Amino acid sequence: MTTAADIMHAGAQWIPATETLDRAAELMSRLGVGALPVSDADERLCGIVTDRDIVIKCVAKGMDPSRVTCGDLCEGTPRWIDAGADVSDVLEEMESHRIKRLPVIQDKRLVGMISEADLAQHLSEDQLAGFVERVYAKH
Repeated sequence: MTTAADIMHAGAQWIPATETLDRAAELMSRLGVGALPVSDADERLCGIVTDRDIVIKCVAKGMDPSRVTCGDLCEGTPRWIDAGADVSDVLEEMESHRIKRLPVIQDKRLVGMISEADLAQHLSEDQLAGFVERVYAKH
């Protein structure tokens, strides 16, 4: 059985919900990632902030990224997967919620992140094609 831990990118880092978007962009640049899980004061997942969120929801609207926090952009119920979950459960979670990045949690701690690139490295061509069709299909 292939698990979420087997395919995830290890070493993902939280960014506090109180941190500003300019700091989030700096951390994304340093880590070479396009998304960061956002944590509340108790280090619980409260959302994900992406580079696209910063551009579309802040900069393009004339807002100052040094004054808008990561928590300000978090919307909806955050999705995550347990490190021991089967890869089929990972696909189901990402497909059913049409998400492209999924935090991996073990013992209530962030241990990694699964992105489309991780899926591309670990899925068959047929599995990957099905994922892309279901996540990107117009509804």
